[in-house]
Order: sequence, then C-alpha cells, then structure tokens
Amino acid sequence: MKKILLVFSVGTAGLGILVLVGLSFIGITPAYIASAPAVATGIGAKLLCSSRYVSGFSKAQSFDDLVQYSGILDQLTITYDEEETRVSASFFGLGEKSSTFIPGVGCSVDYAGFDIRPELAALVPAPEINTSDSAISSAWPRNDEITTIDPQIQTLIDAIVSEDNAAGLNTRALLVAKGGKILGEAYAQGADASTPLLGWSMAKSLTAVMLASLEYRGLLDLAAPTSLGEWASDERAQIRVTDLLTMTDGLAFSEEYNPGDDATAMLFDSPSAADYVLAKPAAHQPGTRFNYSSGTANVLARLYENALGGPAEARADYEQNIAAVLGFQHAVFETDAAGGFVGSSYLYASARDWARLGQVMLNEGEINGVRLFSADWAAEATKQNTSSNQPAYGYQWWLNAGNKALRWPSLPSDSFAAMGNRQQLVMVIPSEDVVIVRLGWTAGRYPDDENFRRILEAL
Repeated sequence: MKKILLVFSVGTAGLGILVLVGLSFIGITPAYIASAPAVATGIGAKLLCSSRYVSGFSKAQSFDDLVQYSGILDQLTITYDEEETRVSASFFGLGEKSSTFIPGVGCSVDYAGFDIRPELAALVPAPEINTSDSAISSAWPRNDEITTIDPQIQTLIDAIVSEDNAAGLNTRALLVAKGGKILGEAYAQGADASTPLLGWSMAKSLTAVMLASLEYRGLLDLAAPTSLGEWASDERAQIRVTDLLTMTDGLAFSEEYNPGDDATAMLFDSPSAADYVLAKPAAHQPGTRFNYSSGTANVLARLYENALGGPAEARADYEQNIAAVLGFQHAVFETDAAGGFVGSSYLYASARDWARLGQVMLNEGEINGVRLFSADWAAEATKQNTSSNQPAYGYQWWLNAGNKALRWPSLPSDSFAAMGNRQQLVMVIPSEDVVIVRLGWTAGRYPDDENFRRILEAL
C-alpha cells in the first residue's frame, strides 16, 4: 500500500536556529530556548495523533486546536503517515518527534527502545454489542441506550451549546444526568455521543478512583507511605499516598507549561512520565502545602502499576476491574512510551463515559450493580485537605467549599468536580443527585457557574 504523506508547513534548520537566537535577544531564558524545539514537536506530534486517530477529528480541526496553545506551533512541519497511523513534527528541521496510534491504547510520543504498547493493546477487549432485551442491561450507565431525555432539559442544553459557540467558546459536548438517568445531551464541532474527547486533567480524577479500587480490594494502603524504591533513602520516604492524592506531597514540581518546565518535559519530552517525577527532590514537608502538579497523578499511576506487577498487569486490571465496571463504551486511556498510564492527562472518553465517572462518585463507589470503591473513600475524597494555601481540593477532585469563598458560588456547597485544561468539567452535585459534563476547547474562561445554575433551576 502506498503511504500518504501530508505536510502542513515547511522550514529549514538554519531558519530555526535564527528564530531561537532571536528569542534570546528578547529575554527568553536559555532553558526555554534549549527545550523549545523538542517540547513543541512533542506537543505537535502527540496531540495531533490523538486528535486525528483517537477522537477522529479532521486534520484541519486538529491543527487549529493545536495552534491555539501557542503561535510557535503554527511553525511546525507536520507529516501524516496514514498507513502507519503516525504523525511527525519538526520545528524548522529541529527536534523532530513522531507519535504513533495503536488501537486500544491510543497515541504516545515515540522513543527508540520502547516497544511495549503493542503488547498492552492486545489486552484491550474488543467492544461488546449488547443484544439483551432487558431495559436495565441496555440502558446507561451499563450500556449506551438513552430513553430518558427530558424535552425541556434537552431544549435548554441545545440552547446553551448554541450560545457558547456563538460566543466562540468551542463547546463540543454538554450532558446532564439526574437520578442516574441522562436527561439531555448536545454535541457540536464534529463530536457526537461516541466521540472520545480529551479530558486533560480530568484523568487525574479517574486515576484516584483506580487507587481507591485497589484499596477496596486490599491491594494498597492509601494512608501508608508510598514505599517507592526511588524515594527510600531520603526525606521523600515519608510521603504518603494520600499526600499525593491531595497534591500536598511537597515535591519540587513546576506546572507552568513553558518549554523547560517540569510539566511539558514530563508529558512531551520523556519516555516515562512517572520516572521523570520520581527524580524530583522534596521542597516542602508533606501535608503542609498544596502545589498543583500533574506529576502527582503519574506517580499514583506508577503505584497502581507496582501494586499489580507491571504495565501489562496494570492494563489488564484497568480493562477488567475499572473500565468494564464503569461501563466505558468509548474511552481510551493512553500510556507513555514505557507503558505507564499517563494518569495526569490522557484519558479520551465520550461525554457519556465521563458522566459514568461522575455517577460512580455520586453513588459513593457503586455503579452498574458493582462496588468499585468504598463509601468511606468517597467521603474522604471529597473532604478538604490539610494545606494552608488551597484546602478546597480532595483526592484529585476540586471542591466547591473549603476556601474562604465557594469556587462556584451559584452551586450547592457540596458540589465537586473533575477539571481539565480548555475548561473540561465533570460536575457532581450530591444534594441535587446531578452530574453535568462539559467538554470543549475554550482558551479562556467558561461560564460554568452561570450555565450550570441555569440547568439546576430547570431540573
């Protein structure tokens, strides 16, 4: 079969060097300049690969989404190899990287010598088609049949999505469930009910649930120190799993998303996200200071892997004991090149699947007739942490209450949410028995408080 190669932009290595030298004259740091090509090409290859081959968006839409992060990404040379389902990126001939799609495990930046992902893909079961006549077995959240749409709520959801996108907010999915039933859902900009959409940091909340499942099954003590060999001989040995869950671990980790920053190096220029974080030193006493860190979720993902015996065992357990129990239908949890779940960032899931994550939290650990984690864990996960600077954060879930003012003033104080970059939200409101999912690509503020209040008033 002939390979199809599509190139979006061109450049030369010499011009790239001139660009970087120019940056140095306007005050950009040497670390930024040194890291920029590798980070930019890693971002380009990885995000375009997943957008195209996991979410199924067009190349044009994928590229438009990418360059909204930074104008410098518009200067990448992008090549699609359709036969190999691979995307390559270079920055004026510098820092070339590629990312390859494998069904079941999605995309990862490619690194020589790391070839475990095909083995992991073989552990992902084929999608099952429900043939039962039972309304219970075919309905959401167990399966994807929706027969509970409320016309009034549907009209409101349609209106909100239309208003959002008229205002340039790029809302792609909005879903409302109450009492365990989906009452309305709307889609736009190439997405539909089966489109796996990137949740970014909402993956952290699922990673926490995975650890909760291990605790419920007696495979991990969340109150104990991590017992990580990399930390055994220094002050990091005292870090508990709960310190990682609440991002009060005390590690020196920077989440600024600039080239040379920890978060970008971990996600786009390291074959193992967890290994990158495990090398970071301590900066604070555990349990005393909140530091938002995607690194914590990737250490948690490593703990999940260690408890089960390795990447293959972790993937098999996730598919059988997490994804299948939740009833995921259109979800891809990507790994890095080393085979570890990128627990901080790379869960692509349909709005209905994201709502399943919210529903299991609303149900205090039970879904589809199976208990995934204990009700006690659900209560602890939504309590404020012990930090002095940001107590309104639970076990990888953002809390409405806990700071001096409510995070969402118009919503009940018991609300809590999974949140991700570009204004991804899974809002859980226990007192209203409601889950609201919003997915999109919003660069600035999204009116979640106002829009979700409108929804609650209509229920």
